[in-house]
Amino acid sequence: MDLATLRKILELERKKSYRDGAVFGGLDRYLKRWASELPERLLPASYASLDIRQRGEWVESMLRWLDGTEAEGRKEPAPKVKRDENLDAPITTIRGLSAKLSPKFRRLGVETVRDMLYFFPRRHIDYSKRKTIAELGVGEEQTVVATVWQAQEAILGGRRSAEAIVGDESGNMRVVWFNQPYLAKQLRTNSQLVLSGKVSLFKGVKVFQSPEYEPLVSEDLTHTGRLIPLYPLTAGLSPRVVRRLVKETVDLWAPRLPDFLPEDVRGRAQLLELSEAVKQAHYPESEQVKDRARKRLAFDELFLIQLGVLSRRREWREGSEANQIKPEGEILEAFLSSLPFTLTEAQKRALDEILADLAKASPMSRLLQGEVGSGKTVVATAALLATVASGYQGAFMAPTEILAEQHFSNISALLAKAGREEEVAGSLRTFTSLLPRPITLGLLTGSMKQSEKKAVHRAISEGEVDIIVGTHALIQQEVEFERLGLAIVDEQHRFGVMQRTALRQKGPNPHLLVMTATPIPRSLALTLYGDLDLSVIDELPPGRQVIKTRRLDPEERENAYRFLRKEIGEGRQAFIICPLIEESAAIEARAAITEYERLSREVFPDLRLGLVHGRLKASEKEGAMRRFRAGELDTLVATPVVEVGIDVPNATVMLIEGADRFGLAQLHQFRGRVGRGEQQSYCILVAESPSPEGMERLSLLEHTQDGFALAEEDLRLRGPGEFFGTRQSGLPDLRMAKLSDMRLLELARSEAIRLFKKDPELSRPEHQLLNREMARLWWDGISTGEA
Repeated sequence: MDLATLRKILELERKKSYRDGAVFGGLDRYLKRWASELPERLLPASYASLDIRQRGEWVESMLRWLDGTEAEGRKEPAPKVKRDENLDAPITTIRGLSAKLSPKFRRLGVETVRDMLYFFPRRHIDYSKRKTIAELGVGEEQTVVATVWQAQEAILGGRRSAEAIVGDESGNMRVVWFNQPYLAKQLRTNSQLVLSGKVSLFKGVKVFQSPEYEPLVSEDLTHTGRLIPLYPLTAGLSPRVVRRLVKETVDLWAPRLPDFLPEDVRGRAQLLELSEAVKQAHYPESEQVKDRARKRLAFDELFLIQLGVLSRRREWREGSEANQIKPEGEILEAFLSSLPFTLTEAQKRALDEILADLAKASPMSRLLQGEVGSGKTVVATAALLATVASGYQGAFMAPTEILAEQHFSNISALLAKAGREEEVAGSLRTFTSLLPRPITLGLLTGSMKQSEKKAVHRAISEGEVDIIVGTHALIQQEVEFERLGLAIVDEQHRFGVMQRTALRQKGPNPHLLVMTATPIPRSLALTLYGDLDLSVIDELPPGRQVIKTRRLDPEERENAYRFLRKEIGEGRQAFIICPLIEESAAIEARAAITEYERLSREVFPDLRLGLVHGRLKASEKEGAMRRFRAGELDTLVATPVVEVGIDVPNATVMLIEGADRFGLAQLHQFRGRVGRGEQQSYCILVAESPSPEGMERLSLLEHTQDGFALAEEDLRLRGPGEFFGTRQSGLPDLRMAKLSDMRLLELARSEAIRLFKKDPELSRPEHQLLNREMARLWWDGISTGEA
């Protein structure tokens, strides 16, 4: 086993005050996986059953044992299943990869031999079309094998360069390499050279300009004459160096990769062996074989994710008993009848599903999906009220301080309608007449004064606070609940699995409700949230306004500015979203600053403009948003950071620049920022030169207000990357899989369910390699991260 990982986990457990929170499912489950490889005397009968002091003693004794093992240079006990540990050796063990190059590869996320094997190219260039010199066409990617007749240094365009005359049986031609004079000495007369690239015409004569090249010493080529990989690069790494090092690694190490996929699964799914798939993903024999390699590697990713979420679901469901929350019916009836509106059928259905889960002895794990304005907060407040009425505390965690404050304010308003607000003391509010006793609602955020935070911490731990709304501050070590019954996490993809788990560990198996306003297609929800049951509020309250949406050409921008000025003149506010720049957050921020300055100086010099971009500190971002919400700014210029955000009922115009660069789901989220008040609202889409696909997206948005329909279309048109990265969702990275590949997703899911039913612990001998891969990916990889 990997003792370094065990040490990391134990040190994290110490840091978390021995609360059994270092790995998913607890230390007992983690240690069970390695039981055969650790001395039996070291293992506790049950870590979970020890008190804090005993846990501390055991962890410290294990760390001392690890110190001794490392100091004496003992070897780890041999695992039952042989795996080549050298795959996890640092990349400096790769021949030719110097200590100078290794930091550059680390910047690309490549630290071990295994990482290098899984460092897949972005795409391939087809240099497989081999021709004679006479057959070469202008402007195509093609390859020749020729003899070097002469090579020399030359000055071309004022730059020191190299040029050569090469020939084959059909004729001769000139080859030039700009800025590479050293090649003149490397190209030996009469040597055979493979050249791949595009041919251009110079004074009517065909010339190869800066082609890829390599000596013909074997048919197993690296840079030419085949499908050639293009890898992600960073400063100081050239394509040729990366290709050479990856090729050497793949040739030497891919055959040693143990195939963890059970043979019966591989056979049914008709997949390549792992070593062959890795090899063909880098240097494929043909496009067809490349597709088969991608299918195998994508299947692995989806299959391992499905096994992980199935395992997590089982742990959270079967491994623990939750407090049953069964409030008296009249309490919720009194709350719902106090509302100035009637719940929609979708809200009623979602609330019934949540209340049914809360009444069970197994902890709820449910995802509540609903568009902006669909009424999720009311449903969540009813669930929190049910929890308090049953004698337990409720926690509500939001991703930003401004959203936490917004929820605190909205829940306060709902409770005030149903009861009376009796007392306001700092960040605590008390309401009476809903229950036989008062209900106390609290707010906890990172920027509160230390004295105020301490007062709230004390009130939570002594059970004086019934419902606490907050940010990540809720999962800090010093926050202790007296009797946490329900944890609600809003805007799930901003958190990730670790934070969700950390909040859940604040009480003895509290129920968990995750809420998101991002309409997620069912296929994506099954993958990203396979461990959660799904409730959907797919109906907006009656009277919810349709936001008028229109696409404009760039030359019509002045019309948009005039319209925006007219709305502001009538006392409204507006958002202007700057284009998405995928290459760099820094470039995106600079572009936003430039646009903000141009608008302030040339377009709206008389209006109050604010700016929000991703490079600002959280406090600066939230400060600008607060000023906008308070009406101190007329227009907020922003990069895409406002997507999940604030409630500004007075904002009626959303102007989106570079609209064709965004996905449908994201555009719909932007549009949901307006239309929160009584006034008619508008969304204006400006696109510079959209592709046919971009035009299709914008046309769909103009004519469709249904977020779920748009999300399905977005998944079909663009794939899942535009929803949110898997790293944010707390899942292993997807390198090859596309979640829009429904057939492969369903295949991986059905095979995972089939295997999980047979062997949920992956304890059978034929599943040992798979067990190790799961441990490496889910437990060693993700679980040791900070919550």
